[in-house]
Amino acid sequence: MAQTLQGRVVSSVMTKTVVVEVNRHTKHPRYGKFMSTSKRYQAHTEEIIPLGSVAVIESTSPLSRHKRWRVVSFQKPLEDDTPKT
Repeated sequence: MAQTLQGRVVSSVMTKTVVVEVNRHTKHPRYGKFMSTSKRYQAHTEEIIPLGSVAVIESTSPLSRHKRWRVVSFQKPLEDDTPKT
């Protein structure tokens, strides 16, 4: 079964590729404080996905040098939720 993650689209400049940033909350092993960590994944998509969309990505076999994920579904952002560029 493929691993799925949910994150926000932060870049859609490349053709058929979007960059999805996934935020996680992990507990520090020594001090116990919860920290917010984020990681960016390049995901394959055939559709044009606007910035700020919430995307669900799924792991797949390697498609290129950096792409190991594909977009399963996405939800377009609200008008006031889009980032200013």
